[in-house]
Amino acid sequence: MDHRGLAKLLAPIKRGLQMVVARALVTAVGQGRAQRVQVALLAGEAKDGVEHAEPYGFTAHPHAGATAVVVFVGGDRSHGIAAVVSDPRYRPADLTPGEVCVYTDEGDEIRIKRGGELVIKAATKVRIETQVLEVTGEVRDRCDAGGRTMAEMRATYDGHTHGGVQPGSGSTAAPNQGM
Repeated sequence: MDHRGLAKLLAPIKRGLQMVVARALVTAVGQGRAQRVQVALLAGEAKDGVEHAEPYGFTAHPHAGATAVVVFVGGDRSHGIAAVVSDPRYRPADLTPGEVCVYTDEGDEIRIKRGGELVIKAATKVRIETQVLEVTGEVRDRCDAGGRTMAEMRATYDGHTHGGVQPGSGSTAAPNQGM
């Protein structure tokens, strides 16, 4: 068989392989347990209801304009799966090798840094909903402004005294030390 004959024989296989994976632009995102996205593929091909497969324990609602890698099992374009959706417009670009970061488009992040440091950055507040919060190390208040640890505050509290104490139902003066 000559080169042209072989190319003709392999052409359907080549077309099938080219139909398996596509780069896409997310145009809309649906709500629900199984997130579905609408994507724009090559040459104006649009697909609606493409399942967005996410790793267990992680989920996101991407913005329109995010990019996706869409897989079509067996090259069948009737059912696609968005295997990866990313958005480089918002991705932090300053990670060092080995760092991991969960982030939002507003700049909030949870970053696991090298050397065992965890940094939570939030524009307004961090809210922890739990029955008990246990910390094995120290907790420091206002750490960027010379704040005190909880142990330092406890020592101040345990050692403070009150002036103007009178027997009976009277009140004491304010403590002689602030927390």
